[in-house]
This record gives sequence, C-alpha cells and structure tokens, in this order.
Amino acid sequence: MDTSTVILGQPAAAPFGFGPTGFTRMMHTDGEPAVARVAERVGIPYALSTMGTTSIEGLAAAAPDGRRWFQLYLWRDREASRDFVARAKAAGYEALVLTVDTPVPGPRLRDVRNGLTIPPSLSLKTFAEGALHPAWWFDLFTTEPLEFASLKRSEGTVAELVARLFDPAPTIADLAWLRSIWQGPLVVKGILNPADARVVVDAGADAVVVSNHGGRQLDRAATPLEVLPSVLDAVGDRAEVYVDGGVMSGSDVVAAVALGARAALVGRAYLYGLMAGGERGVGRAADILVQEVRSTLALLGVTQVSALRAEHVRIRASLQ
Repeated sequence: MDTSTVILGQPAAAPFGFGPTGFTRMMHTDGEPAVARVAERVGIPYALSTMGTTSIEGLAAAAPDGRRWFQLYLWRDREASRDFVARAKAAGYEALVLTVDTPVPGPRLRDVRNGLTIPPSLSLKTFAEGALHPAWWFDLFTTEPLEFASLKRSEGTVAELVARLFDPAPTIADLAWLRSIWQGPLVVKGILNPADARVVVDAGADAVVVSNHGGRQLDRAATPLEVLPSVLDAVGDRAEVYVDGGVMSGSDVVAAVALGARAALVGRAYLYGLMAGGERGVGRAADILVQEVRSTLALLGVTQVSALRAEHVRIRASLQ
C-alpha cells in the first residue's frame, strides 16, 4: 500500500503534515522539538507556530534534516515580520505559512472561563487542580519557563496577545510584500472562500490551506471539507490545496485527498499523543494515522494515494 505523495515538490511519506499549534509545551515539556523529530522520522512536513514555545533556531537544531515550515502572522510591526522571515530563511526552513484568518481574536470563552494566560497564572483554583495532576505541575516548575519563543513579552490572555501584536487589516498588498522578501514556497492558511483563494494565488501563493482555524475563530464557520471543491475549482492547477480543521484520523486524511486536496494538516491528534507520552506519544499518533490511511485505502480497493478520486467519498447533504 503506497501512502506517499508529493508536497510542495518534495516527496512525503504520507498525505498529511503536522500543522502549527501554539502553547505546545503546555501539553508536554518535550514540546515542538518532539513533534519535529517525529515528523522528520516519518517523512512529513512540520510547521512551527509563531505562538510556539520553541525558537526558530532551536527547532532547526532539534530536527536538522526535517521538512520545517514556519507559520507567520502579519504583525503591526512589519519589521518584526521581516525579522521572522529572515530568521526562518537563515535556519533553512522550507516554506512560509501565512495565516490570514486571525485579524482579531475569536471569542474563546473556554480560555476566559479557565483563566488561560501565558505564562499560566496561579490562583486557588489552579492549586486545587494542580493537586490532582502533580506530575504535570512538577514538570512545569522544574523545566524552562513556559513562554513564547518568538515574543519578547507574552503576558496576558491569547485574545490580548492577538489584539496587541497582530495586524487587524492585512491586505493583498501585504501578501505581495511578503512574497517579495521570501523566495521559497509560500502557503496561505485560513481560506474559506474560492474568490479569496484565487486572489492569493494571483499574488504569488504556492499553496493554500482551506481552514477555519479548528473552529476556534468564528463559531459556525464553514466546514473546510465542504468548501474544498469550490476552492479547487478556483485555483485549478496553479497551486496546491491543503485542508485542516477536524482532521482526527487517517480516514479524514483520505477523505480530504479524495476530494482533491494534496494533503491534510493535523493538529489535535498529535497534541493528544504529546500530552499522553511526549515524543513517544507523538510517534504513536503518527503510526496510527499512517496505518489508518493504509487500511482506509485497502477498504476502498485503492492501492495508492494518487488513485483516490471524488467517487471514493461522499459528503452528507445538508438538511434544508
């Protein structure tokens, strides 16, 4: 069973990559380096988040032979954005992933209710919950401080950080500027509209990610898999198209590829593995995903990823 494909002109052992996630060391202090090392061994790309807890250079040292992508938000301070791009280039990153679906912070009520801040704030509730998870807290307090490796100041909630640092009104001219200072593959993430997909590809994007940010930015946003066919029609063969958001199994990956995506990006699935067992847990999650891709192909009567077609998947019709 051949699970291999080509992503951004380079071979990949499976039709998925590990997408960018923030706060990764909150899951386990192995953090982003553990995820990158697993991706390197499996033979798939991994995107480091701007909101990650490992520096651009630190991740490069941890997985020197991996396919490393860097996910970027456009900052109010364009020189900060330029600096990130220069550092990613100097550290040998393959691709830049510009996320465009976060002009303002989404109403993440769970974060507010739970008092999520970076670094974690301590309260009576925090200590009470810590008593139930002593190993996590011991690990937190005996390892390097939890902070964003790409930010000089990171105090506050996620919403406060987004509002303070990120540009709320990026335009297509900003994408053209980014294209002018980055010569490698450029991916635009957060597309849910075929017209937007067409515009960013016209401006120089090599790939787009059909994504609703895991459903955490806009409640009741469109489901990426349902939007995928119209984005593919708009883009044609001028750029690769990926999907993320809710990709939790190998069969989800196969469904995305069958509908025309080049690959899917996985987030929560590998984070669950990281939480459960550090780097070994991420490795186990990757093994499960690859095996699920293989078994799904077999059950569809398909021997290779490249043979998947739209007739192999069906999206349930919406109720009127």
